[in-house]
Amino acid sequence: MPQPPIVSRAAWGADESLNSEAPEYGTTINAVFVHHTAQTNAYSCTDSPAIVRGLRALHLNQGWKDIGYNFVVDKCGTIFEGRKGGIDRPVIGAQAEGFNTNTTGIAVIGTFTTEDAPAAAKTAIARVAAWKLGQYKVDPLGKVTLTAGVANGKFKLGQSAVFNRISGHRDAYATECPGTVLYNALPTLRSWAAGPVAGLTIKSLSGASLSGSNYLTKGAVTVNWAASTPSSLITKYEVLVDGKNAVTKTGTATSAAVTLAAGSHTVQVRATHQSGKTSTSPSVAVTAETTPPTFTTKPALSLRTGTVDTTAVPVTLAWKASDTAGLKEVRLTAPTAKTYGPTTTSAQLTAKSATATTFSLTAQDLAGNTATAATSAQPTILQETSATKTGTWTKKTSSSYLGGASLSSSSKNASLSWTFTGRSVAWIVSRASTSGQADIYIDGTKITTADLKTTTTAYRNALWTKSWSAAGKHTIKIVVTATDGRPTVTTDGIAYLP
Repeated sequence: MPQPPIVSRAAWGADESLNSEAPEYGTTINAVFVHHTAQTNAYSCTDSPAIVRGLRALHLNQGWKDIGYNFVVDKCGTIFEGRKGGIDRPVIGAQAEGFNTNTTGIAVIGTFTTEDAPAAAKTAIARVAAWKLGQYKVDPLGKVTLTAGVANGKFKLGQSAVFNRISGHRDAYATECPGTVLYNALPTLRSWAAGPVAGLTIKSLSGASLSGSNYLTKGAVTVNWAASTPSSLITKYEVLVDGKNAVTKTGTATSAAVTLAAGSHTVQVRATHQSGKTSTSPSVAVTAETTPPTFTTKPALSLRTGTVDTTAVPVTLAWKASDTAGLKEVRLTAPTAKTYGPTTTSAQLTAKSATATTFSLTAQDLAGNTATAATSAQPTILQETSATKTGTWTKKTSSSYLGGASLSSSSKNASLSWTFTGRSVAWIVSRASTSGQADIYIDGTKITTADLKTTTTAYRNALWTKSWSAAGKHTIKIVVTATDGRPTVTTDGIAYLP
């Protein structure tokens, strides 16, 4: 295991003139004891060197030869050299009475009885413990039998007990140290120190869409992963495609870009812990394909019911798109932008009259492939003045009417007809609670009887529409039926799509 960065005694300001006693050494490191200093947690990390100096002064005042801990860690994860004698040697400290020989002590600045130590501090503990135990090829997840060198109130002189290789001070001595919350975190710290990398999983694939349990992509993806083991304990990550390493990243990485050949693949992430142990994430299935979707029904426009004016003629845009791998969406990109789901096949829109408007669609599949299609429309309005009339019709003027005027009749069999060449037509009327009915004929054949009555007055209303698969010459004729009690029919004309 690599040695983590450690602030030397000289760097934190240890006054070596305060103590001339030589350090004592064991022969190995069998276990690590974790402590807290039982001080405030509300300190600035810039004050940590001074806190370490204060701890040393306290221990010297107690008659100890030096600071008792072998290492001190602050809440920012900075590691300080403790008792002198050399960080890479089995220095005997004064940190676990009866069990100081052949062990090392790591103290975290603060109190962790009800509050957890910061993640940076816990990571630092795991790194120091892994390094010190690793010097003697000791497994941080293992256990060891230790014998008390003195009677300490919990153990008698010569009494043996089994300890975890990374233990809390309370395991060896009658104390609450290192605080209940930090003590309960020790199983996690053992796992971090020993490896392999835990909690490794692929979180997502950017550049791909998930369909069921399979990702679909055009080929280029970014694999995003996460692990619960801190990155400072991880040597590297590898992205495996079909079991083979496709790219290697550092232990701090959380993503990597890869390009997949066409076909089906499995993608995994392999992590190497600083101990050399490896772990591999569960695999995800990914299919790379480059076949674009298709518009099985090309976009087409037809007139629809609604309010008509020269800047907004109601139209319906219809289409059908499909894809073998799965359609993700269809986007309208012009004349406005809107996104529709994969099962949507029509949209209610508007188009300006006498102006050509192009409606552009882009279909995208789950892999990211796209296909485009478009259609154009130029709605034309034929007002009442261009109709061929029979019977009695009265001109009415109002800014509410299309073009400012309309024709109205209550005479039975009075008619208006327009001839046009197009593929969709709409009859435009004014409606009220007193409005009557009219028969509608197309090319001489009666199609329906339309009722103009409504509870809410409506002007410029496309009341009835009809569409054909192709443009052709047609005549629409409306005939007043003179409905009993409400005979009047008022019309603005027709709109059609050429």
